[in-house]
Amino acid sequence: MNRFRNTGSEADTYSPATREPRVNGDVDSPTARALLALELIQGNPGISADRLGERLGVSERAARRYVSILRDAGIPIESSRGPYGGYRMGRGVRLPPLTFTATEVLALVMAVLDGHHDAGDPTAPVGSAVGKIMRALPESVAAQAEAVRRSAAAAPDLAAARPDPGTTSALVQAISQQRRVRLEYRSESGSQWVAEVDPWAVVVRHGRWYLLCHSHPADAQRAYRIDRILATEALDVSFTPPADLDPVAALEEHLAVGWEYEVEVLIDAPIAAVRPWIPRALGRLEEAGEQATRLVGSTSDPTWYAAQLSELPMTFRVARGTELSEACRAIGRRLLDAAR
Repeated sequence: MNRFRNTGSEADTYSPATREPRVNGDVDSPTARALLALELIQGNPGISADRLGERLGVSERAARRYVSILRDAGIPIESSRGPYGGYRMGRGVRLPPLTFTATEVLALVMAVLDGHHDAGDPTAPVGSAVGKIMRALPESVAAQAEAVRRSAAAAPDLAAARPDPGTTSALVQAISQQRRVRLEYRSESGSQWVAEVDPWAVVVRHGRWYLLCHSHPADAQRAYRIDRILATEALDVSFTPPADLDPVAALEEHLAVGWEYEVEVLIDAPIAAVRPWIPRALGRLEEAGEQATRLVGSTSDPTWYAAQLSELPMTFRVARGTELSEACRAIGRRLLDAAR
């Protein structure tokens, strides 16, 4: 199956076989080559001058000249002689320039947002970026940070679903440029389809990443799990997002509708007292009198929905939804049995 172009690809910057920077015909200034030399030294401690020149596509003498340019700029680069000698970054308080790929930068941002735990894997984007930072830190600081990275163990979030950073980067770029996107999607049931959408926002909710958008085939608002997006292609069509868009609120409200079982619940309390207890994902709140509130929503899991309602500190009754009524009875019987 043909895949759409992923605009977050690194194909123009990195060699797939080596994952090292390569120089093309457009990068020929001394400064640009010096920065590439810096990244090679950062990523390959002990690299020799001839190997550095080979990777840069220049002579060994030219490679040494680029190292001199970096040193003149105040970047601490150490060298050692002998058959195993080469260049490596020196330790210092002043951080040298770090050159990150777009995927590494986005992966670090995603790590902060949802608690990525692959920082110890040097082949993963987060691990690669963290490694570069470690090599630039003063040795005393880096030693402590490295000890934490190697010894700390984080319990995995089983509900989290982390998307591909390249796909996320492509969507974020399309959002910032307000460009329509053609995406290929696989649903939870395994069915696949292609749709053109106007991407409005990326929202992180409980460890899952969603694309909030307007779907043109459905002519309606939709929320797609980004980890289920197989391919993306930015189109040469612009759009204008809603002026009053609240991405988090819109996603929460969207997730409360369209499920298998529709529900309606009457709660014996004014809406102001009820609102702090009802997440948007449960549905829409309406006034049903001075001392009553109506909750209208839908769910695919009546037992989960009933458990959420059981936390209300006020009385309520199910006005519509046979499945929800049965789930409430089942929970009530279990609680009575436990008390007995």
